[in-house]
Amino acid sequence: MSQYRQQDNLLGQSDSFLSVLDQVSQLANLDKPVLIIGERGTGKELIAARLHFLSKRWDQNYVKLNCAALNENLLESELFGHESGAFTGASKRHEGRFERANSGTLFLDELANTSAMVQEKLLRVIEYGEFERVGGKQTVKVDTRLVCATNEDLPHLTEQGELRSDLLDRLAFDVITLPPLRERQDDIMLLAEQFAMNMARDLEWELFSGFTRSATETLLSYNWPGNIRELKNVVERSLYRHGSEHIPVHQIILDPFESPFRPKARIKAPITTQHVSAEPVSVAAPVNVSEQKVEANIQFPCSLKERSNEFEINMINKALEHSQFNQKKTAEVLGLTYHQLRGYLKKYNLLDQQ
Repeated sequence: MSQYRQQDNLLGQSDSFLSVLDQVSQLANLDKPVLIIGERGTGKELIAARLHFLSKRWDQNYVKLNCAALNENLLESELFGHESGAFTGASKRHEGRFERANSGTLFLDELANTSAMVQEKLLRVIEYGEFERVGGKQTVKVDTRLVCATNEDLPHLTEQGELRSDLLDRLAFDVITLPPLRERQDDIMLLAEQFAMNMARDLEWELFSGFTRSATETLLSYNWPGNIRELKNVVERSLYRHGSEHIPVHQIILDPFESPFRPKARIKAPITTQHVSAEPVSVAAPVNVSEQKVEANIQFPCSLKERSNEFEINMINKALEHSQFNQKKTAEVLGLTYHQLRGYLKKYNLLDQQ
């Protein structure tokens, strides 16, 4: 999508949205870190870009990174760079995002997913403008403006110990909170018509004939949990399925999965295939488990520490498998924070198995 198409997502005339644009304009020329808070699909990345291109740094590099897309070690290397030989496969020096954004702006999305180690290094960069590359001893100085975004409640995360409070203090010079689309009723049809006209051009139509009253009511009454991103997908999907440039769009396809043939539940392949016999099968009498004495295969003397470690490794592996190797879900089922789980994975060298 071109930069001009992306800016279509910043259309709006509602008071709450115009207030955000005013705040962005005031903050743009300050070399202070900014936090952007908002639900998914509200346009956090577009607001970050607007902060950069309205600032004195507009002609310098604007660098982006999604913190949730990388594990702890890769994230540290991507942010701060690494020296040759810092780890296996590091054949040459690598410039991190902070260096590439020097004199410009670095946008970090999903900030809440960073580990304690990365948070500590971020704190130092914000405070002193310096850091060391991974595997290096030389201090690197940068002049990089930091803009961060998340859909999490950061003060709550600091209370839970998942985010450093001193890092939050330095990041939150000011906070831009984006209103969800359901709170921008005046903007829904404005955005929908713009997305529809863009899609009509993509379909090589000569015109877009608009929406019927029924379609408009559907768009205005829906709650839009996915916000502007969802609205864009819904409008484009409805337009292409409608298939006519001369008739107004009358049906809004909110759920692309809606079908009478949609699977009702998750289907797992059986582990073994059993042969079903037509002959009657004799069933053994039930066994009273409480009467069976199960003896643990433990021989003394033994190491309690090694036994405990084996138990923890086994529990973590089973939880990972149960959660389909989603580390956030694994942490939840084990009653741990995300960073506590990462600590266990690192302690037992289980990260390489992911």
